[in-house]
Amino acid sequence: MKHIITAIMFTGLLVSCNLSDKSKTITQEADITKTTTAPTTKETNTTLQPIDTDEALIATALMAAPEASRANCKVIGYNMAGEFVTLKEGDNEFIVLADDPKKNGFSAACYHKDLEPFMARGRALKAEGKKHQDIFDIREEEMKAGKFTIPTGATLHIYSGPKAEYDPETAKVDNAKLRYVVYLPWATAASTGLPEAPVASNHPWIMNPGTHRAHIMISPLANDNK
Repeated sequence: MKHIITAIMFTGLLVSCNLSDKSKTITQEADITKTTTAPTTKETNTTLQPIDTDEALIATALMAAPEASRANCKVIGYNMAGEFVTLKEGDNEFIVLADDPKKNGFSAACYHKDLEPFMARGRALKAEGKKHQDIFDIREEEMKAGKFTIPTGATLHIYSGPKAEYDPETAKVDNAKLRYVVYLPWATAASTGLPEAPVASNHPWIMNPGTHRAHIMISPLANDNK
């Protein structure tokens, strides 16, 4: 009888050990699974590519324009060879300025074609080596003299981000956001009722009040990645 009881106890111990070993094996396998599958979350970002071709410059620049108008926008800017050219012809009311591939980060802009004389004058003065304040002062005097105009309500769309990397399937630039500038030449806080400093993200305010370059600024929300 004692032999039978001893045999039963011994069998129980073996089963217990086997279950324990199996449990450890399952736990270890689960740990391995977690370890081996975790890196796949990083692999989802492998679709991002550098903006290193003229085609990529065009595609990403057009993200600054209203979606319904992108197909017919004219795109200008520096190509990958460093030449300022027309990258894409267009026949609607928008001109898009592509990102400068020689500068860090990403910045493209879309604006109404009637703003081109003002924008072109700024580029020309910058090419001459003029500093920001000099460009501001020269254009102020030239606009007062009637050499060009800034249409009231003309809007500038700026699409910018910290890195020049994009998803080639969507043309979206990594972490890029849109902000808007609505030009109101000579407007002031008193004439518009807007503050001269932002109250919070996405709240409009007036910048350069009382000058030729007075404009409403509308910045994106901090967590807005559209």
